[in-house]
Amino acid sequence: MLDAALLVRGLAKRFDRPAVDGLDLTIRRGEFYALLGPNGAGKTTTLRMVAGLMTPDAGSISIFGVDARRDPIAAKRLTAWVPDEPMIYDKLTPLEYLAFVAGLWGVSPADAESRARHLVDWLGLGPYADERCEGFSKGMRQKVALAGALVHDPSLIILDEPLTGLDAGSARQVKDVLLERARNGATVILTTHILEVAERMAERIGVIARGRLIAEGTLEELRGQARGGRSTLEEIFLDLVDAERSAA
Repeated sequence: MLDAALLVRGLAKRFDRPAVDGLDLTIRRGEFYALLGPNGAGKTTTLRMVAGLMTPDAGSISIFGVDARRDPIAAKRLTAWVPDEPMIYDKLTPLEYLAFVAGLWGVSPADAESRARHLVDWLGLGPYADERCEGFSKGMRQKVALAGALVHDPSLIILDEPLTGLDAGSARQVKDVLLERARNGATVILTTHILEVAERMAERIGVIARGRLIAEGTLEELRGQARGGRSTLEEIFLDLVDAERSAA
């Protein structure tokens, strides 16, 4: 598919049981996509394989036409990964951390400094730009981690529960940054248990259960796939997951 940012076919990963079970997934360029599912459905495992942090047992992953299994370095250059638990260097300031990450990606010092200051200001971290991260709250650490993921200007942004533990103000800043990136042509994929976030932000939504995609589409299209009378995403999600469990 020529306009696909992410093309996944037959993706599989097994631990003591199948975690991802022959998953097919297509996400378009410039799309804001939410991948939803109950705990243990395979969401994080899927995204970790796409991000190159876990090796699939089977299947293919193409990121903007790059075979991620054959050329993982090229695929990672196009990709940002933001986990639910931010991992940053406590002894560095936000600006030092961003300069370090940018250097790893080969970003020129001039571009790195410009992007770092823009991201720090954009995420409301300006007053703390020269403070060590060790005293930061989880919300501030999450914003520093997001800035670090974006400093090399990735085309595919993957986020696993990015709003968990954030206060309303921090969550709004993160959402605004992600929506702006999507408007400027980046592709954003996120998992979230906050279904209102997916309902308001995502152009399309995929529902995964037992490692398989069981439903996908816009909110209106998902209403058509659920049983009658379902209007909110929460109602639709619970109906689809319950129907899948009943059919198992």
